[in-house]
Amino acid sequence: EDEITLFERDMKEFWIQFKISYSTEQINQTSALRDLCKETIEALSEKWSKKLKEEDLMIDKIQECNNEILQQSKCIAEKEEQLTEIKSKLNEEEEQQKNLTDSIQELKEELMKKMEIKSSKNEAAKEKVERVSKIKTLFKERLGLEMRRIHDEQLQFIFQHIDHKDPDKPYMFTLSINEQGDYEVTSCTPPLDCIAELQLKLRETNNFSAFVANIRKAFTALSYK
Repeated sequence: EDEITLFERDMKEFWIQFKISYSTEQINQTSALRDLCKETIEALSEKWSKKLKEEDLMIDKIQECNNEILQQSKCIAEKEEQLTEIKSKLNEEEEQQKNLTDSIQELKEELMKKMEIKSSKNEAAKEKVERVSKIKTLFKERLGLEMRRIHDEQLQFIFQHIDHKDPDKPYMFTLSINEQGDYEVTSCTPPLDCIAELQLKLRETNNFSAFVANIRKAFTALSYK
């Protein structure tokens, strides 16, 4: 009985020692595992924290690049708009230059035509004056008529021997060539009521001799009134 009791006591002590030993080992293993996990977690945390920081920096750089690209795109759009505006102004100026050149050409052509017309009218006027001058001597001899060239290329016609009471009394009228190249009586002394009619007939027939003769007849008729 003592041996059994002793055996039981030994067995109890063994189990107690075994449990103590096993518990201590478990605790040590658990503590080591906990420390390992802690170190692993800390390492992973530091690693991922570093990666997150790097990713944040990368995101910031990407955002910065995007902003720079956006700014450059905006600048390019503004430059393109300015270029379009410049092209439009250049096209407008080219059109204005073309219109101005066309207008100048039209003015030149119109001026040339006017110069030709004026030259033609001047030539016609010159011919008429020369024709009048040629018959000056004839009129003076046959009709007692004197012709004088006065200012502004006008001719003054002076008749005498009309008034039988006063043969030296002058009867006169002044004739010129107007801008249209037609004869025009600018003065008549004494006035004749028929002067406008005679002037019109002269323009229609261009018969200058008959015109002068008709004016002399009108002056003669007036002298008897």
